[in-house]
Amino acid sequence: MKLLLTSGGVSNASIHAALCGLLGKPVAEASALCIPTAEYGHPWCTPASAWRFVAGHSPAPMCDLGWRSLGLLELTALPSIGAERWVPWVQEADALLVDGGDAAYLGHWLRQSGLAELLPSLASTVWVGVSAGSMVMTPRIGPAFVGWPSPGASDETLGLVDFSIFPHLNHPDMPHNTLAHAEQWAAALPGACYAIDDQTAIQVVDGVPEVISEGHWQQLKG
Repeated sequence: MKLLLTSGGVSNASIHAALCGLLGKPVAEASALCIPTAEYGHPWCTPASAWRFVAGHSPAPMCDLGWRSLGLLELTALPSIGAERWVPWVQEADALLVDGGDAAYLGHWLRQSGLAELLPSLASTVWVGVSAGSMVMTPRIGPAFVGWPSPGASDETLGLVDFSIFPHLNHPDMPHNTLAHAEQWAAALPGACYAIDDQTAIQVVDGVPEVISEGHWQQLKG
């Protein structure tokens, strides 16, 4: 897959241009499925915040970008309806818009639903993540970001990229998301680590990461 891993969505012109480049066409000509599942695993999230994401009223621009068509894919429903129904929906989409929340919970349902197994075959699909929707692609998120009581309280996620992400750097509503805390977080993790703010994204094509930013970011390791 082609990945656009953001902290705060498609929040500026540079990230928007990167998205269009990955799609190979304007957003207005592309179809997308939005995935709100991570919301339900995080203690700060509510049905109202999940609705805001789907309705395009989230602080992180994703569903409100003017897609040609937009649908909702709820991962917890997929095991009950059969792959013969939902796999074609995913294969036909140009982009998957994956909301934040709890990355461990999202990773669990990506595996349980079967979507994680399908992802490597989606060569032309663009995964657009925000916060946990980006972190889930990394090998580990760090104990500080584990909120959902997964079996074994593991902080391991999908590992489809070889670096970890500390999102919402210096966010005014998240006083602990400082560079100093990010450095402590990175010290406990193997491999490369990035701290990114809500004006920053990491584009990954053929496994190669490229930082796209109109804000602040720091590569902490690797």
